[in-house]
Parts: sequence; structure tokens; C-alpha cells
Amino acid sequence: MLNRNFTAGYKKPAITIMLLALVIGLLLSACGVYTFKDISIPPEIKTIKLNFIENKARYVNPQLSPRLTNRLQDKIVSQTRLNRTESEDADWVVSGYISNYTVSTSGISAQQASTNRLTVGAHIKLKDNKNMKDDEFDVTKSFEFNATQTLQQAEAALADLIIQGLSDEIFNRLFSNW
Repeated sequence: MLNRNFTAGYKKPAITIMLLALVIGLLLSACGVYTFKDISIPPEIKTIKLNFIENKARYVNPQLSPRLTNRLQDKIVSQTRLNRTESEDADWVVSGYISNYTVSTSGISAQQASTNRLTVGAHIKLKDNKNMKDDEFDVTKSFEFNATQTLQQAEAALADLIIQGLSDEIFNRLFSNW
């Protein structure tokens, strides 16, 4: 036979804890103590110009540059407060180029290649016209594919991952304190 007071006693602390957690969460978000985005843009920076990211790699994938530039522009517009401009007088001017696009063997099985790796790298320049500073950095992403695929087959299968991976890496380096 269960004691009604015994089971009811366990519901009250659980409800109290949930309400307390909710109140603390609301207070922290309302006070601006904690934010869920790790984007860090100095308050004086209002405008950005993103130049076309050229392809200067030895092997040129003709779709990579325009797709990467468009994806990065879309990400900046949708996830930052910055206004896009075509003026060279923008607070930040971002430019860059695809610097690496190579294939190498990454796995061997029964004396033959079983896995290949496509490595794509970009060199990015950030010109800060407000603070008269320049910054440059490189990002590189690698993508594995089955060695039975041709490069063209792998490019078709990996195209969206390549664009997403590189644009995320560039965005994080530009706007996060990593």
C-alpha cells in the first residue's frame, strides 16, 4: 500500500527545480550575460564587402569559386548584423582565393588505393578600414571518397559538403574569437 503523501512529496521538488531553472535561464538571457551565438563583431563595424573568391589552385573546379562566394555572402547576411556593400570604403573588406585543390591516397587495402582524400584550401584576407589593420589566414578542409570513383564523380557527390565546410570555416575565422 502506497502512502499518498510519500508520492506527492517527490513531485513538488521536481516542479520547483524546473521552475527555478526556467527563471534562471530567462534572467541570464534577458541580462545579456550569455548569448547562444559566438559571433564577435566590434560595435564600430557596420558594413562589409565580400570580393569574389578566385580559384588559383593548380586544378580548377569551375563551380567552386562562385558557389563558395555566394554561400559565404548568404551566411554573412543571414547571421550577422553587417550591411553588405560594394564600396571599397566598407568597414571590412574580405577577399581571398582557393589556394589548394589536391587529391591524395588516404587508404590502402590489398595493395591498392581504397580511399582517396580531396583537400581544398583557401587563403583569406580581411582588411579592417576602421582600425587600419589587415589580417590573413588559411583554411583547409579534407573530404574522403572511395578510390573507385573518378575525381569528377567525387566532386559531384561532395560539392555541397565542400562549399558548406569551407564557408563555415571562413565564417568562423572571421566572426568568432577562435
